[in-house]
Amino acid sequence: MPRRTLLLAATAATAGCAVTAPRRRGPVPDPAPGLAIASGRRARLMQVLAHPDDDLYLMNPDTREALDAGTPVVCVYLSAGDADGLNKVPGAPRPKPDHAAYSSARQQGLRQAYAELLGLDRFTPWKRSVLTLRGGHRAERDVLAHGDRRVELVFLNTAMHTGRGRLGLPGLWEDRRLVLRTVVADGSPLQKAGSYTYESLIDVLVGLLERYRPTLVHTLDPDPDLRDSSAYERLRDSEQRGYSDHADHTPAGCFAWAALIRWVAAATGRGEPVPGFVVTAFRGYYNHHWPKNLPPKVLERKAAHLVPYGGAPDWECGNPSGCGDYNIGGDRPLASRKGWVRSTHHRYPGPRAQVASGADGRLTVYGVLGLRAVRWRESAPGSGTLDVPDDLGGGPLAPVLGSAATADGRHLLFGLRFAELSGHGSDNEREIVLLEQGSPGGPFRAWRGLGNPAAHSDHGRRVGTPVAVTAPDGRVHLFVRNAEKGLSTRVRDAGTGRWSGWRDLGGGEVQDGLTAVVDTAGRVHVYAAGHHAVHHWTQDAPGSDVTARTQLTGAPVPAHAPGALPAPDGSVELYYRPAARERLAAVRTGPGPAPRFGGYGPVTAAASPGGPVLLGRSAEGRIQLRTAEGTAVRSRGPFALDGVALHLGAVGGRPVVVGFGPDAAPWVWRP
Repeated sequence: MPRRTLLLAATAATAGCAVTAPRRRGPVPDPAPGLAIASGRRARLMQVLAHPDDDLYLMNPDTREALDAGTPVVCVYLSAGDADGLNKVPGAPRPKPDHAAYSSARQQGLRQAYAELLGLDRFTPWKRSVLTLRGGHRAERDVLAHGDRRVELVFLNTAMHTGRGRLGLPGLWEDRRLVLRTVVADGSPLQKAGSYTYESLIDVLVGLLERYRPTLVHTLDPDPDLRDSSAYERLRDSEQRGYSDHADHTPAGCFAWAALIRWVAAATGRGEPVPGFVVTAFRGYYNHHWPKNLPPKVLERKAAHLVPYGGAPDWECGNPSGCGDYNIGGDRPLASRKGWVRSTHHRYPGPRAQVASGADGRLTVYGVLGLRAVRWRESAPGSGTLDVPDDLGGGPLAPVLGSAATADGRHLLFGLRFAELSGHGSDNEREIVLLEQGSPGGPFRAWRGLGNPAAHSDHGRRVGTPVAVTAPDGRVHLFVRNAEKGLSTRVRDAGTGRWSGWRDLGGGEVQDGLTAVVDTAGRVHVYAAGHHAVHHWTQDAPGSDVTARTQLTGAPVPAHAPGALPAPDGSVELYYRPAARERLAAVRTGPGPAPRFGGYGPVTAAASPGGPVLLGRSAEGRIQLRTAEGTAVRSRGPFALDGVALHLGAVGGRPVVVGFGPDAAPWVWRP
């Protein structure tokens, strides 16, 4: 088929926010690879939130670090956050419900919080106006700038309840007949209420994406973990039936991803370049159920930005309807048993860049841009300059790829694909997909679907990002976290290239973000962070099946999956940050303390002749690399997004770090 025909077919498929799955027999790329990608992008972050405060609770410190780096931020709030209309002051009499006033107070709290994030007084006046959106819809837009930093708040203000005892955003995602009204906040320059349907909300979001053209998009989790709980527990934990998140967060995430998919399809359908952006999705009330991952210094700064949001009734902010969300004022975010503020979890953890060295010494970098797989090549060995990206297609993909290489050097890329994403009770499917080189250094074959370890789509949506490793016998082991929070695997035969079926590896519950490594005896190991310990899967002998082992008891509780590297004695050394701690824990490294390597977030480890090489993030958010010579901190260049990659084996054997900036462009650092 001509490319234009393929593009039009792809656009038609996404018209209802439904994306066709790749064909299992004789697959073709969907859509076709080889498209142009937008260049010359200026960094801009757009956040799509359900409520005022989702960004402060769930997306910081990432948002703050991007803003501190001079990235303009646009926040789009789908819901008015009016809930029951009660802006309760602890210890004071219960007020009368007032939805318009409570929405106004929460918006004022946001203005106070972002003013302080910009380095201004919390009561600094904002420029408030009415923004006309697609389809004649209107929203309040608040703008504040300070130096080279700028924040825009866009309030779509859909009601949290329909007036018939049903929730707003969840109903809008599921019910094709629903027309959801909006709330006019007290004091807003927007005087008239409106309404949204499923289609018009996606259309408005696409219009906002085209207006602002963000290079980085933050969303909530479209596919939260399953959770069995009683009605009392759900009410106490503010969670929806069956899932570990707020009922509004999930449709907000789905609406955001549906809009991103439609934006790409519409642009390419018009013959325009693929919009150049990357995405980070954030877990929500998941934070309550797993060990906390922010150490005291990082947590203190994050929680401090919720103080101006919560506000207090005796503040003189100039808003008669309230000076913040009094329900969470003062130290209540830190005192809450739910602990949402004490963690920041990414829905798709792992390195954003997959890096390989060619025979000529040049780096090849793979990543996801515009929801599609992309390849960059280094212009000259050791230069650190990457050529323009090659589009490999395969979208719409989650932001993190897995990779491996066959025994003869062919590259394999694994992606988590939104095979279908649509509301109104339609199918919502995710699938693991594969892109395989036909020959070493040669062109790629067509994308191939590897399915999903779950039998039905609701469980299939919970699948994690793929991680792969090649054993010395040539077999490629693919691992994913499944809906039951354990591991599933498929194995590629070295001789025939055929894949086994999915197999459940059992074991205890773990977080996503897996670490796979091969020891010096040739055995495959997989590690993941559980509720109380690191969990381990391995082979009894090279060539045998990978099976679950006992937890690594006696070591600190992990906040993230460990970095792992094979030790000369056949064991595996693990490095990770314990829950809510900055110091590093080292397991199976012999006598002596762990290396000094403070900071927060996951740690990547690799072996070198001089000893372990460790990659992580400092407490200030800077990328740091520890070698035998000491610790180098990357203090220049663009702010680094999550998922920075470490590569050894390039020119001169020096460590290479590859990451993405908020402009969606990859960078190379050779400290």
